[in-house]
Amino acid sequence: MKKKSPMKVSFEWKGGMKFEAIPPSGHRVVMDSSPAHGGEDAGPRPMELVLVALGGCTGMDVVAILKKMKQEVDQISIEVSAERAEEHPRVYTRVHLEYRFRGKDLSREKIEKAVRLSQERYCSVSEMLRKTAELTYSVIIEEN
Repeated sequence: MKKKSPMKVSFEWKGGMKFEAIPPSGHRVVMDSSPAHGGEDAGPRPMELVLVALGGCTGMDVVAILKKMKQEVDQISIEVSAERAEEHPRVYTRVHLEYRFRGKDLSREKIEKAVRLSQERYCSVSEMLRKTAELTYSVIIEEN
């Protein structure tokens, strides 16, 4: 088996509390803190980006799985809500994902299976978060 090289992300300090991340894809991400914490509010906070990564990871999984299942979904939205520990390190302790699907003649069984497969097998971000947080999810299906 071919050994994969480690993923590397570079960071450049832009003054104050602002950093610019340069991941291997080249799509730069600016992160900053609030003025109350010395920042200028010029970008999302790092812990916000963890939830962004979660929603993106599971969303892409679900789309790919539903496509293989030949489910024609018109709209998918995911809302992620989370609670953090009061003491440092302030890790996420509870995370809930609400998946909403809209379409015609959608199979609840297939949609729930796609979400379950993402959460239990494919989504790397979910698996990492599960080390510190209770992860739950719900599925809402709306017919057109």
